[in-house]
Amino acid sequence: MSKLFTPLQLGNIILKNRVVMSPMCQYSAHDGFANNWHLVHYGARAVGGVGAIIQEATAVSPQGRITYKDLGIWKDEHIVELSKIVHFIHENNCLAGIQLAHAGRKASTPIPWNPSEKLEEGYSKWAIVSPSPIPFNINYQKPRELSVDEINIIINDFKEGAERAVKAGYDIIEIHAAHGYLIHEFLSPLSNQRKDDYGGNFQNRIRFLLRIIESIKKIIPKKVSLWVRISATDWEEDGWSVDESTELAEIIKKLGVDVMDVSSGGLIPYAKIPNKPNYQVPFANKIKNNSEIITGTVGLITNAIQAEEILENREADLIFVGRELLRNPYFVLEAANILENTIDWPPQYELSKFR
Repeated sequence: MSKLFTPLQLGNIILKNRVVMSPMCQYSAHDGFANNWHLVHYGARAVGGVGAIIQEATAVSPQGRITYKDLGIWKDEHIVELSKIVHFIHENNCLAGIQLAHAGRKASTPIPWNPSEKLEEGYSKWAIVSPSPIPFNINYQKPRELSVDEINIIINDFKEGAERAVKAGYDIIEIHAAHGYLIHEFLSPLSNQRKDDYGGNFQNRIRFLLRIIESIKKIIPKKVSLWVRISATDWEEDGWSVDESTELAEIIKKLGVDVMDVSSGGLIPYAKIPNKPNYQVPFANKIKNNSEIITGTVGLITNAIQAEEILENREADLIFVGRELLRNPYFVLEAANILENTIDWPPQYELSKFR
């Protein structure tokens, strides 16, 4: 059996293989509600054989949305439609995960395929917040600096989002602490210039994330696995670094986080990122082998042999696949054939099985 198709047990959950669908925003919700697009989108990848699906960034508050079309989990009414997606994913022998998120200073932006859209105040445009009043770039709003009381409210928003995720039936909750969104903004000295207990040294900058983790761990049952996605580096000398990410991994593992989903970048628009196959694998490798936390790697992983080699070399434990799964929902079924593994197919598709 190839490493890619070796199950992985994390506490009370078992991934049937090492392929995880990476969270990718669809910008297709209204007032945060999931709809048929999300059901079919995630359902197709479950049918396609991935071990787990991490649902796109799902906002814990209306103000925390990247765009006005983001999914949300800030009110109980969202649970019904989300639970339908979870149920279908489970029916197809796949684990269901959700990424809880707050966009911080990168909130209230146009949807990507309509960048010139004029945003309406109150509906598609709202005031944004961040640890410090530093805009992402000249085209973004200037954020307002969060007070400590407001920080406490957002921590509670994450906790309540996790409670709703449990009610909806998710097996995995992933905290989004990457790509320049709010938690990452607290982690990096480039975006966090606070002088209080949430800014300055490493311990202060990670405090916001640690408090979110602690609040969620108190209320989720043991059957739910807690993951954290980070940007391992800002790709800037004075920014958040892979050494800090490794130290953070050791700390959050002790708090009960099962997996660190290792990405990079997104905090600053001028970062020089070498977009090439496996460009982020060394970060997952260093974190895995220095902190002993289970790690997932992501970024231009597009074929079965490439994914298998990463696992064989012990550079990561899980392969997060993003754009390739947008192109090909049946990546896993094809990968099994390439690696000469026999796996179950949906019986409805048996006629098309590779022979």
